Amino acid sequence: MLSTLKLIAADHNSDNIDHLVALINTLRPRKPEFAAEAAENLRILVQLLHGEPAQASALRHYVLRLFSTRRQISLYTDTGILPNAGFFTELFQRLSFRMLPPALDENYLRDCLDRLLPAETDYVWINAIPTADWLGFFDLLSHAAPYTDADNNAASEAIDRHKTIGELLEAIQTLSYRISAMGLEPALLRLYPSIDEFESPFLMQNVELHLYLNSYRHHLAAADSQVPLADLPPLEDARHLSVMLDQCDTIVLKIRKNALRMGSSVALTYLLVRLEQSIARLRKLLNLVDVGEVSISAPNTEKWEGPVDLHEAEALASVKQLAKRTQALELGRELIEGHNRKYAVRELFADNINLLARNVTENASRTGEHYIAEDRSEYGAMFRSASGAGVIIGFMSMLKILASYLRAAPLVEAFLFSMNYSVGFMLIHILHFTVATKQPAMTASRIASGLQSRDGSNIDIDSLVELIVKVIRTQFIAVAGNLLLAFPVAYLIAFGYHALFGHHLVTPDKAMHLLHDIDPLASLALFHAAIAGVCLFLAGLISGYYDNKALYTHMAKRVTRARWLGKLLGKPRLARFGEYLERNLGGLMGNFYFGILLGTIGTIGFMLGLPIDIRHITFSATNFATALVGLDNHMSLYTAVISVVGVLAIGTVNLWVSFSLALFVALRARQVRFQHGLILAKAVFSRFLKKPKDFFIPPKRVPIQEEDEKKTSA
Repeated sequence: MLSTLKLIAADHNSDNIDHLVALINTLRPRKPEFAAEAAENLRILVQLLHGEPAQASALRHYVLRLFSTRRQISLYTDTGILPNAGFFTELFQRLSFRMLPPALDENYLRDCLDRLLPAETDYVWINAIPTADWLGFFDLLSHAAPYTDADNNAASEAIDRHKTIGELLEAIQTLSYRISAMGLEPALLRLYPSIDEFESPFLMQNVELHLYLNSYRHHLAAADSQVPLADLPPLEDARHLSVMLDQCDTIVLKIRKNALRMGSSVALTYLLVRLEQSIARLRKLLNLVDVGEVSISAPNTEKWEGPVDLHEAEALASVKQLAKRTQALELGRELIEGHNRKYAVRELFADNINLLARNVTENASRTGEHYIAEDRSEYGAMFRSASGAGVIIGFMSMLKILASYLRAAPLVEAFLFSMNYSVGFMLIHILHFTVATKQPAMTASRIASGLQSRDGSNIDIDSLVELIVKVIRTQFIAVAGNLLLAFPVAYLIAFGYHALFGHHLVTPDKAMHLLHDIDPLASLALFHAAIAGVCLFLAGLISGYYDNKALYTHMAKRVTRARWLGKLLGKPRLARFGEYLERNLGGLMGNFYFGILLGTIGTIGFMLGLPIDIRHITFSATNFATALVGLDNHMSLYTAVISVVGVLAIGTVNLWVSFSLALFVALRARQVRFQHGLILAKAVFSRFLKKPKDFFIPPKRVPIQEEDEKKTSA
């Protein structure tokens, strides 16, 4: 470390970055997580500089020279902020740069960071060093005597500082222009048309910034000319600019809320994240160059006229300088972390997908409200709806068995299975029937919205317990409706097939194979049920995505503009069809893709030689009924019991996996960190011990207070 400082002192006028690289290497710990080692290395450096004031002066002069001889604007305006390339372009660029990094130009300070801090984990140990240690290091350099030699470098230090301030001002102006441009994007105007009706704060902040920067430059120029303090030009009030930026933040927040109601897209979420990042960076740079303390940042009695309390001025200047150094440190940490993580794919997804996932799960949450029975009338309606689905699933099970007898090629068989599932599930949706296993992906989002609060402590546990009770009993009656109709319908179909054609729908060997597939002990039934649960979860996401897409693209209006459909249906029917499609596109596409997933996974497993397949509770029940007829009702008690247990276990795994994944995504999308899980679980268990009936049978009618709240929310 001492040898490196001596090299810097000997070559202080150089802008060679190698000396700084060597110095940082002496600070870097053996492992990024060794924060204590990094902090100790920094303290050793401070002690060495305290003992060698000349080297401290040389180091300050060297660092100022490095900064002033390089372009800094891109570091402040681009690092840690999403580029204008768009989500997918940026994604592919990051992936390609991880394999083959871009060329560097050390004339730019941003590219110099690749030499100074090349490891992706360098920001870890830099952030881990206590702030007090960093501030002590900065304080030492700032109080070091100006470095002077035959070349009069004391004057050159002031020039170098002014170059850096100029780069910061250019960066501020660049960010302001970008914010103005992004604020005029059609995607934002579409979700918040009022921007176009009044003076846009995205434009006005640029106007205010120009006034502010012009005042800033005149003030600095006069100060450099040794103008007395009283004669310095007045500074433009920065509060007007701050108000404009606050209004920009408010509009962004309103656009986010409108996006939940009107839909969103990847491009819009990317734009909103980039806009928020740019506004935040502009604020930080403005705080860094705030000229409010320029006149007292370095008290000089030669400039002061009239009675002045120098002790008070120095104390105030010291406080403001400390605040500025702290802000500079925080910005530096942010820039270093942004630089180290600039090729990280996970952060790109995290920054852009949260809001889109929120929109998807929000649509699922609204859909989930229709899957919750409040009273006995809705409870009965849910049973009838589930029963209708059970009837259709009984016929779908028969069609799948018949399709398997075609002995078609694997891909053709997968297509037939998929279309059987997809058409059947879409028919169930069109007829307003309910598949019980589709509920968890929707109701989980509804529960997640109940878990949401700003600080995680203002959640009404009692109301949440009541919601969970409603979800459980609605799920129970939906499963019962599916099974109580699917099983007898499948049994009657198999029995009628035998009576009509003289042979069973399945042979005894096929029947035993069907029973083996639902055996939870002798087969991978539960593992396959978990795969089906994942498919159910994905179907819920797909449904929410298309609901969001239908809202965002105004599907109803688009359909009414289709002339060929107008000639086919007529304008009145076309308008109704468009409205139906906008309301139900998510449900239809979710069911369609769910059928594709169920129909293809088994074939994919067969082709790849992997033991993957799906087991769904309702189809397992219909297979059990079909096998029972195929064996002429001759079945051992053990086989019957293990089959019933297998069907119920498959259903439990279906529901639990689907619900867990959907709840996890819904919580992450809302950025909720729920910390009362144990309290909630105890409350639910206590409710079950006190009133177990509530988990299976609802009250005759909703209490008046709840009914009023329901009408109000609607």
